[in-house]
Amino acid sequence: MDDRPLILTAQLDDTTRTRFDDLRERHFPAGRNHLAAHLTLFHALPGDAVVELTADLIAATDRPPMTARVTGLRLLGRGVAFTLDCPELTSLRRDVAERWRSRLTRQDAGKSDLHVTVQNKVDPIAARALYDDLVAGFEPWDAGVPGVALWRYDGGPWDPGPRFPFSG
Repeated sequence: MDDRPLILTAQLDDTTRTRFDDLRERHFPAGRNHLAAHLTLFHALPGDAVVELTADLIAATDRPPMTARVTGLRLLGRGVAFTLDCPELTSLRRDVAERWRSRLTRQDAGKSDLHVTVQNKVDPIAARALYDDLVAGFEPWDAGVPGVALWRYDGGPWDPGPRFPFSG
């Protein structure tokens, strides 16, 4: 049995993912940028329940692809993230959280915001400078969300797992 935690992310359309990846490449500390841009829905779902979780995700993705609105930026203190709004994705996350409530970490039980981090683990002055620069030229845009993806966490880069495209 593999009990390594599972991470659930929302997939982003290629254009949006590339845009965020480019920003991560330029602004994330090189030794810490081990992942492509991602929109994490859960950080640590129970790895020993992958069969049941997979069934839940197959049912949850029986719906049309979604559109998220990239609405702004958030200063994280030592980094910067883009904020997103997608009521359908928030609802999907809430449904999964309700089903797995007894096995969620405190972080996952309390998480409800949607964001993509493009800089982290830097000096607060550098984070503020990037935030100010990005806010000055920011214009909201729509990002396609074609599905969700599971990953295994083993202390470093994530191991890819199954993908669940929206199919409704």
